[in-house]
This record gives sequence, structure tokens and C-alpha cells, in this order.
Amino acid sequence: MRYGSVKYVSAETVKPQLTDGGEIAFIDVREHGQYGEGHPFFSVNLPYSLLETRAEALLPCRSVRCILFDDGDGVAETAAALLEGRGYDNLQVLAGGAPAWTAAGFTLFKGVNVPSKSFGELVEHELGTPSISAEELKTLQERGESVIVLDGRSPSEFRKMSLPGARSCPNAELAYRLKGLVPDSQTPVVVNCAGRTRSIIGAQTLQECGVANPVFALRNGTQGWRLAGFELDHGRAPQPLPTLGADALAETRRRGKALIRDYGLATVDAATLAQWQADERSTTYLFDVRTQEEYEQAHLPGARLAPGGQLVQATDEKVAVRNARIVLSDDTRLRAATTALWLSGMGHRVWVLEEDASQGTASGPEDGPEGAGDTLALSDLPAVVASGAVLLDASRGLDYRKGHIEGARWVTRARLNCLDLPTATPIIVTGRSRPLIAGVIKDLAALGCARLDSVQGTPASWQAAGLTLAQTADVPSQEDCIDHLFFVHDRHDGNFEASRQYLAWELGLLDQLDEQERSVLDPKRVKRVETV
Repeated sequence: MRYGSVKYVSAETVKPQLTDGGEIAFIDVREHGQYGEGHPFFSVNLPYSLLETRAEALLPCRSVRCILFDDGDGVAETAAALLEGRGYDNLQVLAGGAPAWTAAGFTLFKGVNVPSKSFGELVEHELGTPSISAEELKTLQERGESVIVLDGRSPSEFRKMSLPGARSCPNAELAYRLKGLVPDSQTPVVVNCAGRTRSIIGAQTLQECGVANPVFALRNGTQGWRLAGFELDHGRAPQPLPTLGADALAETRRRGKALIRDYGLATVDAATLAQWQADERSTTYLFDVRTQEEYEQAHLPGARLAPGGQLVQATDEKVAVRNARIVLSDDTRLRAATTALWLSGMGHRVWVLEEDASQGTASGPEDGPEGAGDTLALSDLPAVVASGAVLLDASRGLDYRKGHIEGARWVTRARLNCLDLPTATPIIVTGRSRPLIAGVIKDLAALGCARLDSVQGTPASWQAAGLTLAQTADVPSQEDCIDHLFFVHDRHDGNFEASRQYLAWELGLLDQLDEQERSVLDPKRVKRVETV
């Protein structure tokens, strides 16, 4: 049914469409905290506050079938109008939003990266990934036995906390660099993350690659380590990953080719990829699964940075369109192949690109969100505020709590229509994030506010400009702070009960899946090709 320019669709209609084989994007336009408190299994979060910033990367094809939903509060209709203005022409809104999904008898899942984490649990269950407990690992270390602990998370996560003696090696790098990290083929290798998923996927990756070493996932990761009463390191910088010489690179090329052959993984050449990318009626994602440093040195034009381990761990942060083409690039095809193996098991259509990304003609970091430029100098802000202008802070809720200009009022774009603002009075919007500021400015103008200025800043720059700072422990309140997920958010900060809840949540994901949701996940979908 259609009201005005918005076409509505029921939950009962949407549900089967999510696995009908066609391209479809099921977009949750609520803020991150709302999304994390409960969302449909196949949905992807594209918060309204950052819609313009993230839409093009997540939804590169403007004709894709796209279903938007909210809390039944009208945000989805506003988002639909905005996307329609940017050329998207196949938009629908879920009637009644998330509450209607529940009313139809369908599950809303807590947490984030639910498909990836569910898949990790299934990999362990069906493939029998070997694991080791924190107590068992600690005993090996205390005995002085030879064991290599590799942390499969990102370098930034490693810096926050790491196991004593562990070395940072993101999951996609494990098979690629293992020979430079392990002295022989007898030394046991333990892969860890903060919880469960990347420990399991990392260890199983080495198993699938035929590594001779005994390989184990650290059961429950760093959280399990802390729950066992052991201490973590904090602030330790990752060691540089070992570089590969010519012979080692040749070996990874051989292993990449063998993995593609043995598992029947699909490949694509540059000419075919170009044809796919030129097709305006279908979606093609091109990802570079190497490290950030390699990407910045050289990459293929149009490729987005998505280190392979993180792409498997958080696929829904990079891929919003189900049944889209996903093309993976690297240098020797080994990292792309190990990533493709798992993405295929998650039900995605994946190809390994037959090109060497290290020879690409593009370089430098991935383009980040810019937002609008300042229309007011930071040095002029104190005088403008003193003259009676309304000062709004569009920072994230927890950032506002930690430090904001005294007298500034916190705002989120998703709830601007709830504010009672004088349209004739000058309004200044500040905050830490230019994209968040830009979204607030745009919608305030649409609400009739005519005298608007923006200036990005931080507590340090505001203080340097002579402004007084304030902190608020409970403003915005937890209920209002819809951009932050409070569900076990402090599990890495010493809250052992939150860690227990989180691990129980991960372990319980498979039991929540219905037949449709479970059907897309199959670790054995890509099997070794039998040779005669």
C-alpha cells in the first residue's frame, strides 16, 4: 500500500523476500543503540543521523530493492524521502517498523554483527574447531612450553587489551604470514579474540589451509581469560607483521591457487569486473582484504578497504545488499580465498579477483566522511554564544557526557522534531563529528530555522577558545542516548557479569534462529572438490 509518496509493506510480506534470491537491502535507520537492542536477523544498520555519509558505500546501486524501517516513529519515511532525493528509486517502508516485526511473531536480535557471530558458533559446532581453555593455556605458558598465541583482532583492539605473550596477527593474515611467526610445524598455535567468533574462524582457517601445527581457538577469548582470574596487558603496541620475501610470496600464490581449486571458489577477471561495475541495475562490492598499510601504499581504483578478518567478523557493516556480487582483491589470492571461503558459507555470492592489488594505480587512505565545513570560526564562538545564540552539540551521547561547552544542549538528528527551538533565533551547532553536525544543520533548515551556523570542535579546542566545559553523568539519559548500545557495553572494562552475559548471548544465538535464518548459514557450503 502507498500513502503519499511512501510505499508501505508488511512484515509478513518482507520476511520471505529476504531469501528469495534477488538483491535486497533491509535497512534499519534507527540509531546504533536502538538497533543493537533488537533488530531482524537480515537487517543492516544505516542510522538516519549518518544516512548521507554511509549510504553510497552500503547501497552503491540506486535501483536496489530497499526496505527501510524504524521504531514506527516516522524516521523511516524521512529517510526514504532523503534517499529518493539522492536517486534511489525502489524504496519501501516497513509498516509499523520494528514493533510490527515483533507483532508478526518474528525475532528481534540483540547485539551487533549477529549473522557473523551466529556463523562462528555454527563453524565450531559443525566443523569441530579445536579449542583450549584459559586455564590450559596459562598452564602451558607457566611450564615454559613452546606455544604461539596470535590475536586475530584488529591492531587497535590489540592495543586496548591483549593476552600476555600474544602477538597481533589479524585473521586474514594468519595463513599468509604464519611461517614468519611460528618457528616450526610442531609448535602449537592458539588464536584468540575478545570473545568467540574470531578465535573460532581464525583457528578453523588454519585448519582448512592444512597447517601442520596443532591449532586451537582460545575458548571465550580475552573475556574468558579475565573470568579465569588472569590479567591482561593494556596499551601494548602490536609488533610489525613479518614481511614476505620473493620465495614466501610465491608460496602464498601457490597456496592461494590451491585453495581456490580445492574448494571450487569462484574467480573473476578485471574485464568482467568492469562490466559488473558498469551495470547500474545490480550491486557489486569490491573489497581489498589486505592490511591498511598495504592498501594505502597501492590498491585498485574503486576498491574499499576491508581487512579480511574484520570483513568476516562484521560483514553487515560493509555489505547491506543480500545476493549482491562481492569481489575480493589482494596480492597473491590467499587472503582473498580464505575470506571468500567464510563469506560463501554465510550465504554470500563471492568472487576472488584475478588481479594483484599491490600493483593498483590508486594509493592513500580510503576517503572518509567529510561533512560540511565550518561557517563560523571557533575563535568567534564565545562572542556569538554570549550574544544569545542557541548552542547545540551534535556529538555522540557519551562524548557529550564526557565534555561539552557549558550551556550547550545535546541533540541527535533522529529526534530534532521533538525539540522546541526558536526558528528566528541564531542557532550554532557544534560537536566532534562533522557528518553529525551536517545532518543536524540540514534538518534544522528543513524545520524552518533560518539563522544557522556550524563549527566543529573538541573539548580541548573549545577550552582553548576560552569556553567553559561541563560534564554530565546522566545527560543524555540512557533512554535518550539512542546512539550508544548499553547492552554489556562495559564487558571489557572489568564488569565480569557483563562478560558472562555477553558470552551466554553468543552461545545462545543459534537457538534463536528460525528455519529461514538458519538456512543461509552453512560452513560446509564450500567443500573440498574431490579429485580422482
